[in-house]
This record gives sequence, C-alpha cells and structure tokens, in this order.
Amino acid sequence: MAGGDTPVNHDGEATVDLGADHSVGRGVTVTAGGVELFRYTYRPDTAQLESPKPYLHPVRTLAGDVVTLFRPHDHVWHKGIAWSLPHVGEHNFWGGPTYLRGVGYRQLANNGSAVHRELTALSVDGARAELAHRLDWTSQAGLPVIDEHRRLAATVADPTSWVLLFETAMRNVSGTPLHIGSPTTKGRDNAGYGGLFWRGPRSFTGGTIQSPAGSGGDDLRGSRAEWFAFRGRHDGTDRASTVVMVDDTGNPDHPPQWFARSEMFACLCPAPFFSAELAVAPDATITFRYAVVIAAGDRGDHGTAALAEQGRAALAGFTAPSAPGVGPDRTGAVAHR
Repeated sequence: MAGGDTPVNHDGEATVDLGADHSVGRGVTVTAGGVELFRYTYRPDTAQLESPKPYLHPVRTLAGDVVTLFRPHDHVWHKGIAWSLPHVGEHNFWGGPTYLRGVGYRQLANNGSAVHRELTALSVDGARAELAHRLDWTSQAGLPVIDEHRRLAATVADPTSWVLLFETAMRNVSGTPLHIGSPTTKGRDNAGYGGLFWRGPRSFTGGTIQSPAGSGGDDLRGSRAEWFAFRGRHDGTDRASTVVMVDDTGNPDHPPQWFARSEMFACLCPAPFFSAELAVAPDATITFRYAVVIAAGDRGDHGTAALAEQGRAALAGFTAPSAPGVGPDRTGAVAHR
C-alpha cells in the first residue's frame, strides 16, 4: 500500500487487514498494509525523573504521516500518546517537577512508575487488533499505589482514518485514599492537564483546535466538550492530518474540561481532574475509556465533527474484553519475536 491508498470494497468501505508484531518484553507494533500505525512500548527504558510509563509512538495516519512527538526538549516526559497523571496523592506519574501551591514547580523525589506486569491478551481479527495488559503503579520508593488493567484496540474506520480505543481500570492499592488532581487543583490557573495526553509534531504548532462549539486555538483550553480535535500540517510532505479525541459518556466528570495548546506546541488532553480532585478510596476502582481518531487530511469543521462520530461509534462497539491468554491459538496474524 502506497500513499495511504487503503483497499476498499464496492461499497467504499475499508478492507485492509491489520497485523501485529510483538517484541516480547518490549512492546507491540500494529500495521495496516505497508503502514506501521503505531508502536506501543509497554516496557520503556525511561529515566526515573520522567516517570516511566507505556506510550504510543510513533503513531501514523493511513497515509504514513507521523502525528506524535517523542521526548521533546521542552518537556522530555511527553511521550507521544500516554496515560499520564501529575498528581496522584503525593505521587507524580507525569514526569519532571511537581507543582506546589504557593511555591510553583519543584523537582521532588516523587516520580513514580507504571510498570508492565503481564500481557493478558493480544489478537488480530481482520480490521481489528487488540491487546491488554496489567501494570503496577509504584512510588519512586517502590511502594504499591495502583493496580491497573489496560486495554487498547485499533480498527480501520474508512479509507483514510482509523481509530485507537483506550480503556483503563485503576484500583487503589496504596492502603490510603488517593486524591487525583492537576496543577490547577493545586493553584495554577488553567493548567489542568492529566489523563490521556497527546503531543503533536512540531509542525502542528499554530494549527487548528476544534470542539463541537467551533474552531479556535488556545482560547478553547478549559472548556467542556465531548470531543476535541486538532488539525495540523506536516513538514516535508505538506500534507494535513487530523487527530480527534472522544470522551466516553460513562467516564467520571463527562464531558470533561480539556487541556489543549496550539500556540506553544500541539497537544490535546481530556482532563477529568482539570479543576476538581477525584477521591479514590482504598481498593476502589475507577475506569476511563476513550477513542482517538487518526485521519489523513483536513476535513474542515463539518468533516472533523463526522470523524468524532466515527470515534463515538467505535467506542460503542468496544465493550467485551478479549478472552485471556496470548498463546498460539489466540494470536491470529501476530508475530512474536
């Protein structure tokens, strides 16, 4: 497949089959035809200061354009698309310094890790790939904080777009209540980042942010919406791409406030802890689900809203977890190495 020309049937529906390559003990790569859609590194070699955690990078459109940025010099803890939380009780699972009320950012010995424990599912079925794994969130001192079960899936939506589905169930195993918040809940105005965070390419700086209410830029940060999108252009190819993030209606604090930037750099984050902390009792579990639509081209306001509907439809079908096990009878078109 060249230039993003996804095979289609007579009804114009995408027919491309997905594949997966499991680098055992490191991560999973999902492909569509000749394009690597994403690499999910579940066991990174990240420095402790950057709060080690799984991440998706590179993430590509079906046309092959990369829509993520890895470890930018301005925020080295930004890793493509990652589930990152800056304030989990006293712990920082975001990376870098911690914002303290009345003090500002300070580097503390509190950079925790989200550590891969075991892969529980890995399968490919035609135009759908799915994986799941368990993670141990530990403090910088090595103490247990959260037990997580995470599930990701990818499905082709149409000849120029595909959908990443993300689900996390996090159980508080710290033995004490955990209050999950953001720099805004600690006193920094309009800086409520934390959650599923996407960092876009440098060339996307100055691109268009869109919500259901309309298009704009940094002025949309902090507003509530069911979805947000970012439309940007690539250096080199001069092609455009669109990223749409959709919040599941069952998520806590739906619809969320959004942390989004365009002027300084490109990012999107549905931030459920933007301006109010969420208290999680010992042994309690919280669950979040999202769709991320990755599309080649700039569809304009109306077309971008249609992409959000694709994400919503994909979420509706993301209900039954995969059967446990990753043996030869479960893997489909999956290569292990």
